[in-house]
Amino acid sequence: MRRWIVTLFGAGLSPVAPGTAGSLLTAALLLGLYALIGRGHAVDVWLWQGCLIAALLIFSITTIAMGGWTNRHFGRKDPGSFVLDEAAGICLTWVALPVFGIAQQMGVAAAVFVAFRVFDILKPWPAKKLEHLPSGWGILMDDLAAAIYANLACQIALRWIF
Repeated sequence: MRRWIVTLFGAGLSPVAPGTAGSLLTAALLLGLYALIGRGHAVDVWLWQGCLIAALLIFSITTIAMGGWTNRHFGRKDPGSFVLDEAAGICLTWVALPVFGIAQQMGVAAAVFVAFRVFDILKPWPAKKLEHLPSGWGILMDDLAAAIYANLACQIALRWIF
């Protein structure tokens, strides 16, 4: 069960780009939640932000709690199969972005996904340094730092485009 959780229902077990698979699944699940609570229209901003923050907290707390087990189970620090940190990063990237109807929100989801993956791969300062924190903290914090950069990029791009 723990392996299923830390790989986000197996997305992290993808033989190619498990972090991308976990990020894509998270973005798709969040977009589905957006569509469900908005019923095809723009959702209540506070409800949507509350859902994002709740998901961010759940993924973050689980990452910290399961980090040590994951490192032991997979035999290395921050294994690629562990993708809850990417899920937390996608949530943080999406926080406080503009809220639209479902059609435009699909564009927001794409922007969130691409921006987060770019910054997660590049790991600009201090993300790379944060990887060295112990256990689950190191697994999580580099992704949250990348998510802050991605969020800022999305804030600028989405407000310019839409």
